[in-house]
Amino acid sequence: MSEFIAGVRTMIGLELRQRVRGAAWYVLLGIFFVVLLIVTGLAVLGAGFSGPSGGMVYSIVTFVVLLMASLVTPALSGGAINGDRDAATLAPVQVTLLSTAQIVGGKFLAAWLTGLSFLVVGAPFMIFAAIVGAQRVNTTVRYAPYTPTADLVSATGVSPLTVIASLAVLVIEVGVVAAVGVGLSGIISRPVLSVVTAYLVIAALSVGTLIAFGLGGSAVASTATTTSRSIEWDPQTGQPTADPPECGPWQTSQYRSPRYDLVWGFLAANPYVIIADATPMTFSSDGYAVDLFSQISSTVRVMQKPPILERTYDDCAVFTSQNSPSMREQVEGTVPSWFVGLGIHLLLAAGALWWAIARTRTPSRRLPRGTRIA
Repeated sequence: MSEFIAGVRTMIGLELRQRVRGAAWYVLLGIFFVVLLIVTGLAVLGAGFSGPSGGMVYSIVTFVVLLMASLVTPALSGGAINGDRDAATLAPVQVTLLSTAQIVGGKFLAAWLTGLSFLVVGAPFMIFAAIVGAQRVNTTVRYAPYTPTADLVSATGVSPLTVIASLAVLVIEVGVVAAVGVGLSGIISRPVLSVVTAYLVIAALSVGTLIAFGLGGSAVASTATTTSRSIEWDPQTGQPTADPPECGPWQTSQYRSPRYDLVWGFLAANPYVIIADATPMTFSSDGYAVDLFSQISSTVRVMQKPPILERTYDDCAVFTSQNSPSMREQVEGTVPSWFVGLGIHLLLAAGALWWAIARTRTPSRRLPRGTRIA
């Protein structure tokens, strides 16, 4: 085991020295820093400096860090194996004592560390946003992702558990992106094609899940029925036609109601939903979400409930004042989905790396046409 770890460590050193040798790497980090500086400044100016707005700033900065890491990591890892094969630097490594698993594993861990460097650059902005939102406000937090029946407790704008959970998911998601990039570089022979495919996979998880959710909910729509009656009004005077007012006949209408409760599982694989759902939901005193994490998580949770397909509206009935349920009340009885999505991502990453090891193993029985081996 120690020999395997030593071989992986050697491969990581080779990869990192190759990646950080040029000035382009530091230019990327500088651009990333400037983008985060602008986004954080705009978020603070737009949301305010304290209270629930602090949580909003933190969630926005966290999502931007994930977005930028997802855009840069595939470009750095998508040619890790096939790029070395084209440059004739893979074969000399394969004839050493390093096994294929050590080579692929070292390249993956190096790509992961490279992606985490962007997280390190973004950490000061996340810490600043967390401090901004750490002032005590009139909010409540439900630790629904972990204990759905927990009592509401007083909390700050950004709780320590929110920071820990979001950072942990960020680290894992960067690793997933790196694994997909390295895996595809071993599966696909052409570096450009593997990089493009890696971006397509990330886009499918980030945007494709939203499209599948919207189109799927519309495709499996159910027929909803609305029954209503209203008071008879005189169109000229604008007054009821009789005293006491008389009620018109009952009217029934039907329409198609999307069934998002049947397809909400698509959102479980969305990395942004995973981060939002893994953090505790924070609500204001009137029961509404105060930050972007809570808004996304509560919206996805509400989608689990089936729509009301039978509604009745009676203007002639005695009016009784009823308050609409708050978002906090609507999420009662729903279940978290972040661990399911995280499991899907980990299986995807493990499958890509396993396939890459199988395709890179030597001696190879069959190689794609035009593949360079030395």
